[in-house]
Amino acid sequence: MDAKLIPDRPLGLTGNQLFIALGAGLSTVALVLDWLAGRSLLSGVSLSLPFVVCFLVTAALGYWAVPLLRMLKAGQVIRQEGPQAHYKKAGTPTMGGIFFVPAAVLIAILWSGFAPDVLAVSALTLAYGAIGWLDDWQILRKKSNKGISPRMKLGLQIVCAALFCLWLSTTQSVDMTTVALPLGITLPLGGLFWLLAGFAVVAESNATNLTDGLDGLAAGTGSIALLGLAALIVPSSPELAIFSVCMAGGCLGFLAHNHNPARVFMGDTGSLALGAALAAVGILSHSLFGLLILSGVFLAESLSVIAQVGYYKATKDDRGIGKRLLKMAPLHHHFELVGWSETQVVTRFYWVGGLLALLALLIR
Repeated sequence: MDAKLIPDRPLGLTGNQLFIALGAGLSTVALVLDWLAGRSLLSGVSLSLPFVVCFLVTAALGYWAVPLLRMLKAGQVIRQEGPQAHYKKAGTPTMGGIFFVPAAVLIAILWSGFAPDVLAVSALTLAYGAIGWLDDWQILRKKSNKGISPRMKLGLQIVCAALFCLWLSTTQSVDMTTVALPLGITLPLGGLFWLLAGFAVVAESNATNLTDGLDGLAAGTGSIALLGLAALIVPSSPELAIFSVCMAGGCLGFLAHNHNPARVFMGDTGSLALGAALAAVGILSHSLFGLLILSGVFLAESLSVIAQVGYYKATKDDRGIGKRLLKMAPLHHHFELVGWSETQVVTRFYWVGGLLALLALLIR
């Protein structure tokens, strides 16, 4: 039989079904975690209630913000070297982080009673969101997929990370220069800790930025990682857990509009803020090792780009042309080009993110 006459097979869940499944799953996990810890919904350290509230608020905001972004002609410019299937997404409103990040941050600040640590991580999150907004704005203004220069972008990230570390070093009453490892082991780093902390902020924000390449990918994996981080730190850092779970709910609310086919993209405004939030909470809660595990998806995306570029440069011939290790980087594009549908890639990355969150909780 002619292959053209064979009807297309379903390629997994639709974007809407995947969003519903993830939302139901994360809400159930938050409720179970509260129940196991004996926390009521109305207690000050409940995970499930702020998660649901932030989800509902940001999802509702999207019905106002997305048409506004469309009216302002904030349409995404698709990079020419990307998969051809993505060209149809050109013109979809971007810069969606401008509504879900501030909403989640504001709710977290109010819910935590203006806790100093929450104010600090909120400031860093919003600062990175502002850097992302500047990059997004330049992309829209130039009608090109190149925003501010990479040097300026990295410089602004380093400055904000350095100011955050300076604040930590001058305000924290406990020793911040050790890293907690499993089995009660602590690794003293001394002054090197601040280099590690600054690197973690910059690296995490760029890793989530690289992950934001498919409908619902960064928002969903971000929500999973943030909820996992909240569950990991709630016994020792309840205020930071509230911030983390509010950001997780905000990501899920954004996903209501970002699942395939996306009606809005988060842009650098959202993805840089998302990574900064994860790193800041991980540093302040002494959970860098747990954050490393929770960020496995983002780490794999970053390493895929580094490996692709390094391999290409190492295999250059006399004409200056090298070989590619992957069909395309970041990693999610490689899986697209080997035949996975967009929703299949996202679904499987969600599963990996969930398993990593479980692993982080089991070995803490």
